[in-house]
Amino acid sequence: MHPEQPLGQALRQPLRYLGGYPAHLLQQVQGLIDAGRLGETLGQRYPTLHEVRTDKALYDYVTELKARCMRSADPISKVAYDSKLKVIQHALGTHTRVSRVQGGQLKAKREIRIASLFREAPPEFLNMIVVHELAHLKEREHDKAFYQLCRHMSPDYHQHEFDLRLWLTARDLGLMPGPAEA
Repeated sequence: MHPEQPLGQALRQPLRYLGGYPAHLLQQVQGLIDAGRLGETLGQRYPTLHEVRTDKALYDYVTELKARCMRSADPISKVAYDSKLKVIQHALGTHTRVSRVQGGQLKAKREIRIASLFREAPPEFLNMIVVHELAHLKEREHDKAFYQLCRHMSPDYHQHEFDLRLWLTARDLGLMPGPAEA
């Protein structure tokens, strides 16, 4: 990139998952894309896929992590992969609190849904998404306390989040196996 060239022109490929990151990181990512090395680099860093393919296995995975790291948090009633979650329009996963009146009492159930495209992702990325959604059981906002809790459960949380965004970018550009997400 020439110093007088605006960053927007230098970033010819869409980097929609990387909004808010510093320009020097975006330039490095664009360099990997231009060199055709983004998919290869991620494949070397994250060579395996997790084996949590079913909703039952996902529920077991989430409840085990919750039991290990967040024993006092509210119980989770449902965990599932959700094919209706679109990564750009919504999120990587969601957590909801479903409230119902039963016998004069208000009962709240917690649910976690993970976008289906993560059925076939590196284990670090599934863990990062699950950690993120579990942290929302205690912290609603994406504030300092929220990210401290994420790092408590996954010390490499921030690196995995950034790399997950790179992985999504590579998928959209056709540089990773699997269909691109709209």
